[in-house]
Amino acid sequence: MRTDRYTGGLDGAVIAVAGAAGPAGRAVLQRLARAGGHVIAADADAERLAQAVDAARYDAGGADITGEVVDLLDLDGAREWAGRIEKDHGRVDGLVHLVGGWRGSASFAETDLADWDVLHDLLVRTVQRTTLAFHDGLLRSPGGRYVLISAAGASAPTAGNAAYAAAKAAAEAWTLAMGDSFRKLGGEALSAAATVLVIKALVHDEMRAQRPNAKFAGFTDVRDLAEAIADVWNASPQQVNGTRQWLTPRP
Repeated sequence: MRTDRYTGGLDGAVIAVAGAAGPAGRAVLQRLARAGGHVIAADADAERLAQAVDAARYDAGGADITGEVVDLLDLDGAREWAGRIEKDHGRVDGLVHLVGGWRGSASFAETDLADWDVLHDLLVRTVQRTTLAFHDGLLRSPGGRYVLISAAGASAPTAGNAAYAAAKAAAEAWTLAMGDSFRKLGGEALSAAATVLVIKALVHDEMRAQRPNAKFAGFTDVRDLAEAIADVWNASPQQVNGTRQWLTPRP
């Protein structure tokens, strides 16, 4: 069990990152570890997760990053994961939810309801399970944070993105309800926060190399996203709990 003293912020924080296998995951793992965090990455894809963890660990100079395959559609499994982190490290100070996915259609009338089934699993049910699994542990932490990455489309749905926008909106509402729970249970001694970071879309170096003439207007670089996530721990819980932080212009 880890016994180092922790009073908040990133240095020494024990942070889980769900959906960590992609470019955003790698950037977030590296940023949190460089700031002194003990980072536990999770994804359903074992091979991609191992690659992301190895790359982030190398980029961060051999920092404390580990990986674990977790099925976040299994509530018992998610609770076991949260409990194991708290048992192994003495506490859990954060969950960053990066699980993503997109399905769309050419028009509203052409929407395939099978897309909703996929997105409901990826974007809503994983949020439900991680919030329920980590809620109590984050309350016990002196600096607990739950961070959801959402999309501007949740606030301004377009005809071809009905399923995606609805799923993102549901995930936001669920996360803000968690923030209300933190507020009610924490009272004046509030130490935990649930926050939504809103982007249009993400961009990374590989995308720029593939499309050198693209402008990616309004997109958020994965490194800037990682910085914004780190800032959630640098802010007081009163500043960030139950809020949407916009990283792109509001639609």
